[in-house]
Amino acid sequence: MTSEEQPAAPAPAPTSLANRYGAQKRTPGGKTRRNILIAAVAVGIGVIGWVATSSATESVSFKDIGYSTPDATAAGIDFQVSKNPGTAAKCAVKAMDSKFAVVGWKVVDVGPNAADAGSDGGRTTVHRVTIRTESAAVSAVVDGCWIPVAPK
Repeated sequence: MTSEEQPAAPAPAPTSLANRYGAQKRTPGGKTRRNILIAAVAVGIGVIGWVATSSATESVSFKDIGYSTPDATAAGIDFQVSKNPGTAAKCAVKAMDSKFAVVGWKVVDVGPNAADAGSDGGRTTVHRVTIRTESAAVSAVVDGCWIPVAPK
C-alpha cells in the first residue's frame, strides 16, 4: 500500500470547554433569589416554632437497674423513672428468653409522687415489678415510658 492510498487522519474536534462540558449556567435572577430567601426564612421560623413547642412538653426517662428470674413463670425488674413529681407516667416492661423473644409483657402505672419521695426532689423514683412469663426468661428490661394523654 502506498501513502496515497491511506485515508487522511480525521481533524481533531474543537476542544473548547463549552463544547466539552456545555454552556455556562445562568445565575439566578432577582425573583428567584427573593423566593429562596422567603423559603429559608419560613423554614427558620418553622424550626424555631417546633423547638419552642417541643421543649414545653413534659418528658419522662427511665433506666434499667437490674432483673431477676426466680422461676420459669416469673421475672422481676428493678428500674428508675425520672419525671416531674406531680405527673403520672406509664412504663412498658418485658421479659425475654435466650432468643430475645418476648415471653412476658406488662404496662406499669407510675403515679404522681411527693417531692420528698425518691431523689432529685421527687423527680427520680425506683420501682420493682414482677411479670408473669409463658416460659423461662433470661432477661427483663423497660421497653419504654411515656406520659399518658388524658381523654378529652
